[in-house]
Amino acid sequence: MHRTHTCGELRIADLGNTVTLSGWVQKSRDLGGMTFIDVRDRYGITQLTFNSDDDDSLRAKARELGREFVIKVTGTVIERSNKNSKIPTGEIEIKVSSLDILNEAKLPPFTIEDETDGGDDIRMKFRYLDLRRNPVRENLILRHKMAQEIRRYLDEQNFLEVETPVLIKSTPEGARDFVVPSRMNPGEFYALPQSPQTFKQLLMVSGFDRYFQIVKCFRDEDLRADRQPEFTQIDCEMSFVEQEDILNMFEGLTKHLFSKVKNIDLGQVPRMTYADAMRLYGSDKPDTRFGMQFVELNDIVKDKGFPVFDQAELVVGIKAPGAAPYTRKQLDALTDFVKRPQIGAAGLVYARHNEDGSIKSSVDKFYNPGELEKWNHAFEGKPGDLFLIMAGPTDKVRKQLNELRLEIGNQLGLRDKNKFSPLWVMDFPLLEWDEDTARYHAMHHPFTSPKPEDITLLDTNPGEVRANAYDLVINGVEIGGGSIRIHDKELQSLMFKHLGFTPEEAQKQFGFLMEAFTYGAPPHGGLAFGFDRLVSIFAGHDTIRDVIAFPKNNSGRDVMIDAPSTVAPEQLNELSLALAIKTK
Repeated sequence: MHRTHTCGELRIADLGNTVTLSGWVQKSRDLGGMTFIDVRDRYGITQLTFNSDDDDSLRAKARELGREFVIKVTGTVIERSNKNSKIPTGEIEIKVSSLDILNEAKLPPFTIEDETDGGDDIRMKFRYLDLRRNPVRENLILRHKMAQEIRRYLDEQNFLEVETPVLIKSTPEGARDFVVPSRMNPGEFYALPQSPQTFKQLLMVSGFDRYFQIVKCFRDEDLRADRQPEFTQIDCEMSFVEQEDILNMFEGLTKHLFSKVKNIDLGQVPRMTYADAMRLYGSDKPDTRFGMQFVELNDIVKDKGFPVFDQAELVVGIKAPGAAPYTRKQLDALTDFVKRPQIGAAGLVYARHNEDGSIKSSVDKFYNPGELEKWNHAFEGKPGDLFLIMAGPTDKVRKQLNELRLEIGNQLGLRDKNKFSPLWVMDFPLLEWDEDTARYHAMHHPFTSPKPEDITLLDTNPGEVRANAYDLVINGVEIGGGSIRIHDKELQSLMFKHLGFTPEEAQKQFGFLMEAFTYGAPPHGGLAFGFDRLVSIFAGHDTIRDVIAFPKNNSGRDVMIDAPSTVAPEQLNELSLALAIKTK
């Protein structure tokens, strides 16, 4: 028997029991007459003790142990003289009577402790060692618990978990596909799914009514903290529903997770239109943990002789409460921040509401005290507040001010990771214009239903058509999104037409779905949560890599197994690929 108990299990009630433990050596301390070893497994740490009364060979073996040796010990549970209140087993230790070294270990390349000395690169390379650390393991335990609660909730709501294919057909819409050559069909390719979208719609046509899947998806796109080339979705679809039914169902799932996993009552989730989100926050995923809503200033700042404001399509600002004491150096740093290429602003105007009631701005030569008081009234300012103002084309300047708002929120400590502010964003545009291709693209996907009252605008003003689409946002992160789907062949054909598909292209790409609609497709809709993002929000991390067992780096590489990699010429020949062999 390798163990009778785990390393996190024994308590004071076990005194006198003979036990066997197995695990990894966390650390050892040789004090001459006494030797102490901490042994660790996924459940915790237990201290082992050896003293001068022990057999010489036993003590010698204990002194041979290095970090991460795998050992098995048998001994008696005794009370610990110097108790450790920081660990659950801190009142006891094991007086060891036998010790077996199950496997020796090289000195690890970084310290396997909660506060490690390993950087991101080295920990990614040796991820199997990093997974031994408590914070990383706890993230995966959290992920497991959330998956269990998701399945429990959806099962109670009569959802069926159905697996859909991983080798599918490539489509031109959305992000780039990962493609897989077919050996049996030379010159033809599968794609890895960006989502199970068409299959879950086909399941609705099949009469399955309520479907879900915790599913791997793949997108060959540029990476960042909240993106990986492969990621996990909680994919769901329902039949005979309207938008309100879906919002209520998945708001319920979200509340269930927060209640069961975080012991938090979210309360009612507020709703906001896409138009209001862009107007008030400059983002379709606003962080509503703090205020600082945008204030539009065109009516009170234009035609005063300041060219930057006079020539701008929109002048808009935010109030940073209590930030009037910002120094000139801090304000210059904010100006440099918005001028970064990633943001692209031309500059920043500011005004302080001083404690004596006066208002001073960086453009005082153009605005007298009475005019600055109008600024203050628009911002509902108080002594101690700082006003930050930007100007430019409407869409562009709103996005730029959103970045500044988030930066100020960070600086003022308003983006508390232990506070959760969910929001439904609704009524997205159905289509968005792409300058490069000079045509409209679906903002979500081509199967999203337009609002019935806007369908007539498809021919006259397609950019104004609103979608029956909705996103769930938490703390400024898009956690999930979905829509009511098109279930009528004629409307779907019209949608393809406005997306620039010829009838032949639509038939080639999606003829199977159009055919299915002719056999009685029910009204249906759904939603997909980004599971990795949801777990990272619960865990309080900014990057989803921290909640994935074996993630890729920012270049899409798995540095642990060195993938992607070259393959043998014979494999390429079998796949009929006329590719140059990449050599290292």
